[in-house]
Amino acid sequence: MKMTLAALALSLAAPAAFAQQMTQTSPLERGGQIGSPETFTGTVFVAPVFGPEMNDVSAGEVTFLPGARSAWHTHPVGQYLVVTAGTGWYQEEGEDKQVMRTGDVVFAPAGVNHWHGATDGTSVTHYAIQAVQDGSAVTWGELVSDEDYGG
Repeated sequence: MKMTLAALALSLAAPAAFAQQMTQTSPLERGGQIGSPETFTGTVFVAPVFGPEMNDVSAGEVTFLPGARSAWHTHPVGQYLVVTAGTGWYQEEGEDKQVMRTGDVVFAPAGVNHWHGATDGTSVTHYAIQAVQDGSAVTWGELVSDEDYGG
């Protein structure tokens, strides 16, 4: 009987011994950088939220100042944009430009060519969440022209 209780106690304690602890990071610890002029027009700040350690899914907090936007691009698995502040625009190639506002969630399916960013008069911040496939989460295209952006 003592052996059975000891075995039960060890089996219940074993998972706790291997459990990981929760972690917290501040924006200062995560850092960030100004977006590259090869992939963004205007002033854009990109800060990591989490890397691909979650089953090859990563997220970044992206802030676009007025007039700033991404280049045209696609994602091999798709992308979610969760708008956390401001008002912006997004556009799928061949479609009209759409408005996105605080609280909106925009989904770009795999392979859909699109861009997103601030309006010409307001800034916007969103979380960009995407998965990696074959080592890549995004394929960048051409910069969005001022004419296409304003149209």
